Amino acid sequence: MRLASRSTGRLYSRGVQISSDRGRFAERELHGVDDAGREERIVVWIERKAGAVWAVGRVVNPQLRNGKATKAGDYLFEGYELEDALEQANAALEDDLTVSEGDGRSEHCRPFTREECLKPLEAWFFGRSA
Repeated sequence: MRLASRSTGRLYSRGVQISSDRGRFAERELHGVDDAGREERIVVWIERKAGAVWAVGRVVNPQLRNGKATKAGDYLFEGYELEDALEQANAALEDDLTVSEGDGRSEHCRPFTREECLKPLEAWFFGRSA
């Protein structure tokens, strides 16, 4: 006796909602010059990961990568306190801006704020779009 395949391509039934509490909540992009004098793009972000973990990431020239997946080495910080994530993200941003200024670039970026991170989190929590 042979059973017919009933594969639908879905891992979960339609009634099971997949958590969407993860993702980038705030992001900044800066431009600089590498040691060889070539233009580089720097992206710093704050995201919320599974388990209510806040993370700060930084990557140089993401457009040159194979694939868009974030790598473990891209994270500068992971922890449960948003204030700690903000502190780490703003420190990374300030460091990159200082280096850019030393390279003769005068770029301005607004600091990461608590409000911009809480707005999408509250929207998700209360079921509203941000």
